[in-house]
Amino acid sequence: MEAPVSDEAQPAARPATFREVFGQREFRALFNAAVLSWIGDYMAKAAVTVMVYQETESVGMSAAAFAVSYLPWLVGGPLLATVAERSSYRRVMIACDLVRMVLIALVAVPGLPVWVMLLLLFATTLANPPSQAAKSALMPIILTGDRLVVGLSVNTSAGQAAQVAGYVAGAGVAAVSPRLALFIDAATFAVSAAIIRFGVRERPPAMAREHRTHLLRETGEGFRFVFGTPVLRATAVLVFTAMLFAIVPEGLAAAWAAEHAGDEAERGLAQALIMAASPVGFILGGLIIGRTVRPDVRRTLIRPFAVLAPLALVPALLDPPPAVVAALAAICGFAVAGLMPVANGLFVQALPHGYRARAFGVMATGTQVMQGAAVLATGLLADRFSIPTVVGVWSVAGVLTMLVTAAQWPSAERFNAAIAEASRRGAPSVPSQPTPGATAAGTAAATTNSGATTDPAATAAPSAPAGAATPDSPAHRSAPPAGLNAL
Repeated sequence: MEAPVSDEAQPAARPATFREVFGQREFRALFNAAVLSWIGDYMAKAAVTVMVYQETESVGMSAAAFAVSYLPWLVGGPLLATVAERSSYRRVMIACDLVRMVLIALVAVPGLPVWVMLLLLFATTLANPPSQAAKSALMPIILTGDRLVVGLSVNTSAGQAAQVAGYVAGAGVAAVSPRLALFIDAATFAVSAAIIRFGVRERPPAMAREHRTHLLRETGEGFRFVFGTPVLRATAVLVFTAMLFAIVPEGLAAAWAAEHAGDEAERGLAQALIMAASPVGFILGGLIIGRTVRPDVRRTLIRPFAVLAPLALVPALLDPPPAVVAALAAICGFAVAGLMPVANGLFVQALPHGYRARAFGVMATGTQVMQGAAVLATGLLADRFSIPTVVGVWSVAGVLTMLVTAAQWPSAERFNAAIAEASRRGAPSVPSQPTPGATAAGTAAATTNSGATTDPAATAAPSAPAGAATPDSPAHRSAPPAGLNAL
């Protein structure tokens, strides 16, 4: 018997409006805090590379200062994201902002050895996974139905815009004083913490104390849930595959520009054009598709947009000039923006409360790994073959991969059933694997509290994935092969 479809699982007849999304006070707080932090972060990245280069005159050390921000996701992103389930999302975000405020201010202290600066930068970025995971898990609580998809589109577009603005502002401020940019970043974290403190409601932790086991085990449950649930696995595969091909023009922009441009000024302009094209396309795609296209049509467009993303880059085989390369990258960014918020919206709604932060850690880490692997692989290939050949052939492979992935994308009915299941099972009565030392009273309390409230934020987290496929479950036996804000 097919599971009944909840109201939230049913696509609305019209897209949600920006007024409806920004009419939510808590969303406004999260959005404003995030934009401030993003701009400050990108300013700091631009400034730190300048400051380290001034101290060492080493391009390698300057690049290391930039790359250190990606390390936490690669070495422990899912584990750090799991921490967000153990406390209230509001407290996690405030604590992370305050920690980053102090640490980034210390980086700006004159006279520090470069290795200390890099260590402080790494410690600062360790707060990113739990903070971002808490925000991601809070979004479907604040926004429901199509408002969530539009909210995600607004967030991702604002993030791209903040990246461009932050890098430009950071480079400008760093030309005068790199340390001033770092102090500005520290100030943005302080303001962000204040906005969240007064703008976001306090809620109980997603994972009740009696459901906790071990951080590693809880992290592993997040992986098993994402890749053991058919619709979540299909979304993860789609998103990861999209990232594997969409990042290539940006990653090879410097070398690509050098092959076509003459003097330094032309080279810099060509590189900036190529690198900015994809974010601009993403901004336009996120806002236009998210606001003007009906929700049911957006779902239908996931497959064609998935194929269009790599297909847009296939003409690179013809070795076009940088302006044309930028146009191709913008089309690719537009297509990715057309599918990502919708896929992410389906993904988070199909997750029961208590697994959202962990699932975000899995998706964010996978996205970082795929992007890094794509840039590394195409960069190594470009050492032996021409960049247009590498990008064109890589994109042809992407089209073929996306055709297979899109063909196996789950139906709307399967997503609706998974969303309804997640909504029903967000608060089980008792943990299937009691925490060592848990008392009978604690278990009884969990039983009493489950279902006692209609606010999903006030329910206990499931101790076993709700609706997850197991070796003996029908879902596991009948699941099709995996077919993809993360996100």
